[in-house]
Amino acid sequence: MGGSAVARPRAQRRLGQARPDEPRPESAGRPTSHTLVSRDASPIWEVIPGVDGVSWSPGTEVSRRRDANFRRALATADVLGCLLALCIAVYLVPGTNTRLRFADVVLVPLVVVLSKAIGLYDRDQHRLRKSTLDEIPALCNLAVFFALGVWLAEALLFRGWLDRPQVFILALDSFMLTAGFRALARATVLRRTSPERVLIVGSDGDCERAKKALTDHGAGLSAVVVGRVGLLPHGPGSYDRGDLPELRHAIADAIATESVERVILAPDGFDQEEVLEVIRLIKALGVKLSVLPRLLEVVGSSSTFDEVQGLSLLGVRPYGLSKSSRQLKRAMDLIVCGAVILALSPLFLIITVMIKLDSPGPVFFRQRRIGRKGQYFCMFKFRSMVLQAEQLKDQLRAHNEAEGGLFKITDDPRITRVGRFLRRTSLDELPQLINVVRGDMSLVGPRPLVPDEDALIEGWQRRRLAVKPGMTGLWQIFGSSRIPMHDMVKIDYLYGANWSLWLDLKILLRTVPYVLSRRGM
Repeated sequence: MGGSAVARPRAQRRLGQARPDEPRPESAGRPTSHTLVSRDASPIWEVIPGVDGVSWSPGTEVSRRRDANFRRALATADVLGCLLALCIAVYLVPGTNTRLRFADVVLVPLVVVLSKAIGLYDRDQHRLRKSTLDEIPALCNLAVFFALGVWLAEALLFRGWLDRPQVFILALDSFMLTAGFRALARATVLRRTSPERVLIVGSDGDCERAKKALTDHGAGLSAVVVGRVGLLPHGPGSYDRGDLPELRHAIADAIATESVERVILAPDGFDQEEVLEVIRLIKALGVKLSVLPRLLEVVGSSSTFDEVQGLSLLGVRPYGLSKSSRQLKRAMDLIVCGAVILALSPLFLIITVMIKLDSPGPVFFRQRRIGRKGQYFCMFKFRSMVLQAEQLKDQLRAHNEAEGGLFKITDDPRITRVGRFLRRTSLDELPQLINVVRGDMSLVGPRPLVPDEDALIEGWQRRRLAVKPGMTGLWQIFGSSRIPMHDMVKIDYLYGANWSLWLDLKILLRTVPYVLSRRGM
């Protein structure tokens, strides 16, 4: 990677066969890199630094085949979804006499080209988590452009003419069917292929954080951590510029011996120039690279890049929601809550009767919580505990299973029989819709904390209170009971830094499968 690299006749060589005048760098009394993968004397490969166009790693071929499988499956899903939508619009819409022609096969490459132009085949290879939900806006563009293209070319494609209802149904069905087929295609490929082999390079804390996130596999994620190479900030026992050859060898050894397909680099506290050299090495080996930048914990992922006369700048949006954004969010809350309360009113009545018959006491449990700007409000839930629950809490603190100030017990003896069912199905949360209508809460937002928990949050972390608390949020879909307090407040902060209406919709859609799978319990 450095300028001292010497050109050699062959770009690749076996480290086990190094020439006498080119000794393999040793630690010479320094602490070696904290690698969990083996470094034996078996022949391995190294890419010689400074040679362009060189890339080799045992895992790259597996990675290429996996990417090709994903692209073929997604292309098939797009074609099937769009053509099936076209058949529905032509043959199943009442009152139409339009018919397809054989020339309609030209729509197959049209769909693939449109999807490629929109970028629907290039995202998965750069991402660990393959998510169809994240590409919904792009799928909307595909459906609209496809319907527009079909409508403009209707003289060549059909016997007859498309009516407005047909064009509308074509666009709607194209969107719904391609989204459904894509989700099915991704799930099928993930099941039929081996997990992506990941090497983590970074400090101990960041490595453990990344490993924990990958171990808890969610939908669309299939990866296994096969090793770790530790980076240390500058100080006693850390790498310096003279140790870069050793660090490069440790990473190259790990990639080759463990058939690594992707490297996650967590460079916090490490010298910038050395991080760049590590990145160049990983890219030269042809291995996929994901970087864990700590900067995003402050600015969020919604920042925009700007270019001024060749100078790249990162535009950081102000924290929180603007007045118009708050109004838009409030409008969505009222519309969705009104529809849900109307639809679930019979269920409210049934739950009320069950609670009354199961144990004495009120139907609703009211608890003081901290809302936007630190204001107190009374949060409603269906009562799931005995009347003396708060008094018994102090006696049960020794059995608390949550971390960082939260209180959670798996088999809480205070819970009633009906309450256990309500909690398991998350139906006890439904009365919070009343809080949303009253304006105390939002459908999506930071977790509403009790005063004791809120008192533990200090400094910049209190910025989370700039946004109304929510019935659900990122903390919910990540597994609320398993997230320590200090991690949860970071998640809440990032929600305020990244807010958009589409983010709220994604969280609401992802909450449904998490609740059904009881993952948040």
